Amino acid sequence: MKQMIDMVKRHFKQDHKIQAMFEQCFSNTYQTTIRPQVDGTTFVITGDIPAMWLRDSAAQVRPYLLLAETDHEIADMIQGVLQKQFMFITHDPYANAFNETANGNRYHDDQTSMTPLLWERKYEVDSLCYPLQLAYLFWKSTGRLSHFNAQFLAAVRRIIDTWRTEQDHEADSTYYFARDNCPKQDTLSNNGKGSPVAYTGMTWSGFRPSDDACQYGYLIPANMFAVVVLKQLAEIADEVLDDRFLKEEAVRLANEIDRGIEQFAKVQHPTYGTIYAYETDGLGNYNLMDDANVPSLLSIPYFGYCDINDPIYLNTRRFILSKDNPYYYQGKAAKGIGSPHTPEHYIWHIALAIQGMTAVTEQEKEEILNAFKVTDGNTGLMHEGFHVDNPADYTRPWFSWANSMFSEFVLNRVGYFVKGSPFNK
Repeated sequence: MKQMIDMVKRHFKQDHKIQAMFEQCFSNTYQTTIRPQVDGTTFVITGDIPAMWLRDSAAQVRPYLLLAETDHEIADMIQGVLQKQFMFITHDPYANAFNETANGNRYHDDQTSMTPLLWERKYEVDSLCYPLQLAYLFWKSTGRLSHFNAQFLAAVRRIIDTWRTEQDHEADSTYYFARDNCPKQDTLSNNGKGSPVAYTGMTWSGFRPSDDACQYGYLIPANMFAVVVLKQLAEIADEVLDDRFLKEEAVRLANEIDRGIEQFAKVQHPTYGTIYAYETDGLGNYNLMDDANVPSLLSIPYFGYCDINDPIYLNTRRFILSKDNPYYYQGKAAKGIGSPHTPEHYIWHIALAIQGMTAVTEQEKEEILNAFKVTDGNTGLMHEGFHVDNPADYTRPWFSWANSMFSEFVLNRVGYFVKGSPFNK
């Protein structure tokens, strides 16, 4: 890790602020959130919350894949994360966050099917995407195959079965989630089943990667992510597992979801042309916005759904990075994408990292790098959201996901990319 930090410092030898920020952020996850378990697995807290999110934990360790190529200790740690994630998914594929032990701790006494191992049971499609993609990238980075074991196959079975069930949420799903005395975005409408949807071929999600409830049940960027990881699973089934049935099953489901995206996710905008909606219900309703949390519409080239120069993506990107996106903010200190999860006029560092990594010009990449330098609130670390006029006013002082996203953006600027990722093909 020290060699990587020193390499980045040499690259930015005239920029002491970036040097210091990268050293702190890149070290943060490893030093503060990694908890090795006696069974060889790895539990990863999200930061200031003692639970492990499937999504966050995968994103938190992703930059360390660059170290895992040659560092066996780091590789063992990431493999331990994967094994923990697959154990959790096998336990309950509808849960988003888990306890370190079956201690019964939970965020809230929600109306849903809880167990002592669950911290929260908000069903999010992306929570099942992230571990699959991490397993794929870990294979590409290290060449290891040992994580493709019985636990992996059991988790894959639960994921495919869940996504198939949720293709017809109204008829086939038993999932429900209701929370009392909470903001609207923390619970599902319609007695915990969510707003009505029609069959589209896409798979339904109760909540966004922000943990906020979906307005309409087909979350487009999450479905795009599902298409990507199912194709990666097909490659694993073909080249590693020699499992023709699993390969065909993964490809078939990916194609069904993709056809649903093609048919139902596009909207003709009077200013930007054909763009992707953030959500739809298959009944003619669309939510035109983007959220800071990943997967987002801004991030779809980052996780590999389309090329960075795809015309519909570029149209969507222009919409997202404009005042027409209700969660795009511009102020005295910065401009960028926020979220209904945080107050108005708060930009997220995660969104800035994604904007930088998907930018097509050096000018925009440098603008994003400079934005990071002046929005850390003089802490040297990234946060959840910060006020566009006053970066010292921020949420979550200890948020490992944001630190890792900043680190990956800086590593990309130096020319280091995770093997198997879209930007390293």
